[in-house]
Amino acid sequence: MNGYRKLGVKTAHRQSMLRNLVTDLFRYGRIQTTDCRAKEARREAEKMITLAKKGDLHARRQALAYIKDEDVVSKLFDEIAPKYEERHGGYTRILKLGPRQGDVAEAVFLELV
Repeated sequence: MNGYRKLGVKTAHRQSMLRNLVTDLFRYGRIQTTDCRAKEARREAEKMITLAKKGDLHARRQALAYIKDEDVVSKLFDEIAPKYEERHGGYTRILKLGPRQGDVAEAVFLELV
């Protein structure tokens, strides 16, 4: 069994899609997507917040290697990470919305706690 979901796309597409989901989550604080994509994006988002809590230059460069938008990385380190200083994991929540109209995929909100 793999340690991740393949999401029905090739590797480069999947990695790019997850990067975009995580970037938008930090930019807007909440995104709507499917259940499987949200669960995979949550794994990466939690790693990025944990990295941002360290707050040093090496952690910032590691975050920039994953999130390509410098403004979002600055927001992550300056605004988002300090909110979770006392919390050990569990920075995001998934709220189920029910089946999506077009393809009946399970739609959810992925949001920062």
